[in-house]
Amino acid sequence: MASQGEASTGSSSPKKQLIINAFVEMCSGHQSPGLWRHPDDQSWRFDDIQHWVELAKLLEEAKFHGIFIADVLGGYDVYKKSLKPAVVSGAQWPVLEPLAAVSAMAAATKSIGFGVTVSTTYEQPYHLARRLSTVDHFTKGRLGWNIVTSYLDSAARNMGRTQQLDHEDRYAQAEEYMRVVYKLLQSSWRDDAVQLDREKGIYTSPDLVRPINHRGKFFSVPGPHIVHPSPQRTPLLLQAGTSKSGRQFAAQHAEAVFVSAHSPEVCARSVADIRALARDTFGRHDPRAVKVLALVTPVLGRTEEEALAKLKEYRRYASLEGALALFGGWTGIDLNQYGDDEELRQVESNAVRSTVEGYARFSPANSKWTKHTVAEHVSIGGNGPVLVGTPAQVADGLETWVREADVDGFNFAYVLFPQSFKDIIELLLPELRRRGLFWTDYAVPGGTYRENFYGKPGHKYPPKDHVAEKYRWAAGVSAEEHHIPE
Repeated sequence: MASQGEASTGSSSPKKQLIINAFVEMCSGHQSPGLWRHPDDQSWRFDDIQHWVELAKLLEEAKFHGIFIADVLGGYDVYKKSLKPAVVSGAQWPVLEPLAAVSAMAAATKSIGFGVTVSTTYEQPYHLARRLSTVDHFTKGRLGWNIVTSYLDSAARNMGRTQQLDHEDRYAQAEEYMRVVYKLLQSSWRDDAVQLDREKGIYTSPDLVRPINHRGKFFSVPGPHIVHPSPQRTPLLLQAGTSKSGRQFAAQHAEAVFVSAHSPEVCARSVADIRALARDTFGRHDPRAVKVLALVTPVLGRTEEEALAKLKEYRRYASLEGALALFGGWTGIDLNQYGDDEELRQVESNAVRSTVEGYARFSPANSKWTKHTVAEHVSIGGNGPVLVGTPAQVADGLETWVREADVDGFNFAYVLFPQSFKDIIELLLPELRRRGLFWTDYAVPGGTYRENFYGKPGHKYPPKDHVAEKYRWAAGVSAEEHHIPE
């Protein structure tokens, strides 16, 4: 049986067995705007549920750990102070709601996990807890929750606010949000509350269900949770944020952290910081249990020339306007205010200079970085590296990320859907297996997302030193013995 720990490859030190997810969004193009125009791309079929079912079956056959589904709640309207560039180019617009597709994908598969992005900023925790528990039941415990706080003012305006909450306030609210969710999912019902005692006519023991009576700054939730404990109780907890507040949040709550940067050097310090905080501040005794997944877009060929030719062809279809729309949403910077030939490393804005200098530092030399250079840079693969070459060359690049940034795996984005994933399956995964970097089967076939993520049968709940487990009302423990933490 496969293991998700360390794999010996005959060398002096073992290699990590990589965690590999597909990175998608319920839209066309996702990280490569405009590529829906390519004759071999099918991402425009995102509103067909069979499209997602086919993907789940394809990836499970290849033994991907999971499908990581991004989401946004508003359009990218910073560039040109308009939504039009995103609308015209299809740059993450339109976008469907992701949880709705998961049950269909799960019904067609047995082992692959589903990490779904849901924001803590615009949804009541009681409502979300119900949906998370429902889908965790329907998937037999294969759900993950990517916890975000949202970053688009367009989303805030559509949710009844003039603008988004201040960054620190969003994370303060998220901290309380997590406490409410833990209380509902972990503390409101005892593990064995559902009796199904047909002789006595007791479906659920009333002594084993209780209110949580949460009263805080942001939320008032008496409870109890309306759904009985699901297979994982709390879905696998994912997080994507490396700001100071984001690192604090991840160190306490995340089982996996998703990072996106153009070089391992940029990520290395954040990764080390999160793990140190997890151990020293939040008492997580094994900080390496906090897994880190990096965004990568592979462009593969049987020869280097074939891979480079693919990339050249892809660039013909990329939308530079769509790329600038995405860049504006990610950074809050409208590059339309600068001239076509203006060198962005010399403008007055510190934010623009530092962002562009970061791109320039880890990219092939460009004599000049204009807004069009930035657009070309992010139009394929978004805000992460594009690794181009043979399976051996791309695998070398991945090993560099593992070695220099200490990541544990990758969220692979696509350029063409589903062809990019087919290339990964046919060309890259055999090379990773040859190097002892990727398993040949799920550690727990038919198991939960958490069991396969950690490679440990029976590991259905968060680790013992994780904050969520402090809330769990375990079987055999009386209500008097189990105090609900604040």
